[in-house]
Amino acid sequence: MNIHQVLTSFSYGDAIGNETLEIRNFLREKGYGSEIFALLYHPVYAGQIINYLEYDRYSDPNNIIIFHFSIGSPVTEKFLNVPDRKVIIYHNITPYEYFLDYHRVLAKDCYLGRQELKRLTGKVELALGDSGYNENELKESGFLRTGVLPLVMNFKKFDNPVTPVLKELFDDGKTNILCVGRVIPNKKVEDVVRVFYCYQKYFNPGSRLFIVGEPRGFDRYYEALRSFISRIGVKNVHFSGHIPEEELISYYRLSHLYLHMSEHEGFCAPIPESYYLDIPVIAFNAAAVEETMNNGGILLNKKDFTATAALMDQILTDSSLKEKILRSQREALKKYSQDRTGQVLLDYLIDLKQQGGVQNVEQ
Repeated sequence: MNIHQVLTSFSYGDAIGNETLEIRNFLREKGYGSEIFALLYHPVYAGQIINYLEYDRYSDPNNIIIFHFSIGSPVTEKFLNVPDRKVIIYHNITPYEYFLDYHRVLAKDCYLGRQELKRLTGKVELALGDSGYNENELKESGFLRTGVLPLVMNFKKFDNPVTPVLKELFDDGKTNILCVGRVIPNKKVEDVVRVFYCYQKYFNPGSRLFIVGEPRGFDRYYEALRSFISRIGVKNVHFSGHIPEEELISYYRLSHLYLHMSEHEGFCAPIPESYYLDIPVIAFNAAAVEETMNNGGILLNKKDFTATAALMDQILTDSSLKEKILRSQREALKKYSQDRTGQVLLDYLIDLKQQGGVQNVEQ
């Protein structure tokens, strides 16, 4: 049995792309033929990713094809028209309203993506969400056979050392606060800046904020952030831009606390990544964040910027409190071991293969 994956965009360093690689490698280790197909992919993956239009050469009714669904695209039509047994992994679609003022094309794609999700009901044998939050959306959309597949993650890459240049620049005694993710409106980076402003002004002037993520495509939002930072006078805010994996790892390893104020997440990979590196996490409770936290770290139920800054200071100056939080995170991290999530996926697929189909699949 071959088990292939298809997705719309395979971006460098993106959580969905990383997951497809981990799944492919896990399946190959277990003896299954497995390839990845995409509409768009970063040139660094040339030779590993195959254009989705070539899937017909690999298609077979005995195969399982897994569609990582996260936005509207022509990939949906190709997926629907192949004879392979069909599975989707739903990574959620950001509500289009967040993008109306900054990226009309993406707003349209997100809107259409939710329409396309409804088209998939009755056409797939299994629909998995990478969180219970996403599974609930699948059920509400009419999928009858659903499940949860925690994001397949490989933490071993985070064992690499800090790159010498970043160590020279940022290992200077300042307290480094970290926020990781694309610089896009739903991430509410401006709220991270507001909390950091309060922390720097009232508690720790010797502090720095790392905003690590790709701003390209959201130039208006990025420039609005830069203007806001200049206007309020906060210092030492560092935007990394798009960076290679070794630099991302370095930013994590140089940081003392992870701060997350996003208002929409179908999952949130930087949270368990921070757990793995023993970085205390404070995150706002929105969408799938509480589930991702898994009772680790500190969950905020409202946005009070000054109070959150005070909490940051307490965590970073009270060693017993910090250790209590880190213990909770180490326990929560057990949910995300690669062996467990990889095996969960394989168990779903083996069970699917042994069945002759399910009632909601239209022939």
